[in-house]
Amino acid sequence: MSQLHSPVSTTQAGPSGHQLRATDAVSASEELLEIARLRAADSGLAYTGALYPLEAWSLVEAGVATLVDVRTAEERKFVGQVPGSLHVAWQTGTALIKNPRFLRELENKAGGKDSVVVLLCRSGKRSAAAAEAAAKAGFTQVYNVLEGFEGDLDSQNQRGDVGGWRYWNLPWQQD
Repeated sequence: MSQLHSPVSTTQAGPSGHQLRATDAVSASEELLEIARLRAADSGLAYTGALYPLEAWSLVEAGVATLVDVRTAEERKFVGQVPGSLHVAWQTGTALIKNPRFLRELENKAGGKDSVVVLLCRSGKRSAAAAEAAAKAGFTQVYNVLEGFEGDLDSQNQRGDVGGWRYWNLPWQQD
């Protein structure tokens, strides 16, 4: 049986406490995408942009971006996954061999090379490599989720306490 983990509230209220209108959400999404592009340019990244988990979720929830999990099927099953995310493995199996069909599968599942695609892996490193490959293949709106699903290693060499999708209490489920 699957268990769903989600934040207390996914509804955003404006400064005065009123709900954001659709035009506000579009404006906020455009601003987030611009910040992500600037972040990538400042860091010399070879893909469109870099987003933190909360930013990525905001874009996905607004319907502006498609979230694609590039981890292995085993990671998604045993560690957890974001409900509704697409899956296109960057690497497969226990040997983590690069998926030769990755770019073709990404294009087909994400709806084309001009779709806004947000890539997620365990820590943000494999998804960065996948984003770079996608950009080189002509994807024009490919973003990496910094911190990934589990975040960086802490002082005890464990994940989960230093950033990441789950750390920020964003929606996820586990089989």
